Amino acid sequence: MVVAVEVVETGELGDRSYIAHDGVTAVVIDPQRDLDRIAAVLAGKGLTCAVVLETHVHNDYVTGGYELARRTGARYVLSAADEVDFDRHPVHDGDEVIAGRLRIRVVATPGHTDTHLAYLIDTPQDAPHEPLAVFTGGSLLYGSVGRTDLVDPARTEELTRAQFRSARRLASLLDDDARMFPTHGFGSFCSSGSTSGDESSTLGQERARNDALTETDEDAFVARMVAGLTAYPRYYAHMDTRNRQCPGPADLSAPEPVEPDELRKRIEAGEWAVDLRDRTAYAAEHVAGSIGIALGQQFCTYLGWLIPWGTPLTLIGDSAEQVSDAQRQLVRIGIDRPAGAAVGPPSELAAGDELGSYRRMTFADLAAQRASDTGLVVLDVRRDDERASGHLPGSVHVPLHSLLERLDEIPHAPLWVHCASGFRASIAASLLDRAGHDVVLIDDEYTDEYTTETHHWPLRAHQ
Repeated sequence: MVVAVEVVETGELGDRSYIAHDGVTAVVIDPQRDLDRIAAVLAGKGLTCAVVLETHVHNDYVTGGYELARRTGARYVLSAADEVDFDRHPVHDGDEVIAGRLRIRVVATPGHTDTHLAYLIDTPQDAPHEPLAVFTGGSLLYGSVGRTDLVDPARTEELTRAQFRSARRLASLLDDDARMFPTHGFGSFCSSGSTSGDESSTLGQERARNDALTETDEDAFVARMVAGLTAYPRYYAHMDTRNRQCPGPADLSAPEPVEPDELRKRIEAGEWAVDLRDRTAYAAEHVAGSIGIALGQQFCTYLGWLIPWGTPLTLIGDSAEQVSDAQRQLVRIGIDRPAGAAVGPPSELAAGDELGSYRRMTFADLAAQRASDTGLVVLDVRRDDERASGHLPGSVHVPLHSLLERLDEIPHAPLWVHCASGFRASIAASLLDRAGHDVVLIDDEYTDEYTTETHHWPLRAHQ
């Protein structure tokens, strides 16, 4: 029989977890912390979880592996070289683990982390010639590899060389029909290079397109990969330590309700009150002093990136369901319990004089405005690499992830804030509005035409 593989997608973080099975016995690879999704698949397929595998100690989320193994009695498999505060089943390169009819072979693939492992799973007795299922974690991804600057920026080149060698060694062990299942590479900041969001791939496909397999010169590969590394979320700094300390179960019970007077006290005390509504609704009306981060695919990434770690967090939503969805995302990155939640329209959560708003405009509106207001400032909050590929002449550049630390650099003038599509600019606009700036959200797609003087933008240069 061919090893069956069920995919559990976590699109908000750009990750996938997997359940490999023989129809009876299951092996779960890199499970996220909200385990009800894993449990539903196991129950629906009538599977018993016998082994939980971690490809590495993760940087972008809190693992559910320890808790899943505790609940099910499964063996919890990690690299023997990982220093952790709990009992596990330690494995080394070349080890084998048996689970039902499944054979799991361990391959060391350092690079993304020092102790990274890949797992080759097959059913040799039932189908000795069927293709392997290969679980590559953050090592060999669809189209490229995992980033190599998370362990220690000073070791980036060393680990990039290790990543190159690991990818090529792993490929040398596999036939072209081996089915490949990476954990990262679907929008995760743990990936690098030209990753693909494909639904599936084989080693044969990767030999034809993967950065680490098509490039034969190690120096050239290293230079290209290092040059392509961009900023990554600040919350990553807390994940490694948390994952080494036996992360407990996720608590998704409803947070305490927060009344308007208490919400105002929390905002005035400097706590974070985050409005989950879409950016259009937030710009039109919001509780003054709140922060707008729309609930969606990128919600927890940017909240975790920006919030000073440990700051009390109150969620503001239209409904309890919206708050619940936000909680699910947040527990994955170790923000376990909001300090509370306020549900309802802003007009009910704040007195009339405690409501805020700002305008939403387009780049065409900006061009039209130039004739009458040459004192406006355009603020570009994209990353450095995006800025380097082109920018609006005369604009100020402060990446969103640096904004709070650099607020004193922001000009005191009408600010027109933009990113690539409007999402990050909306967060920046809310932070600047909270800080007392006069802001306009450019809720529009940025295109290459704005990198030239075509529109003759008469903007003040604050470079």
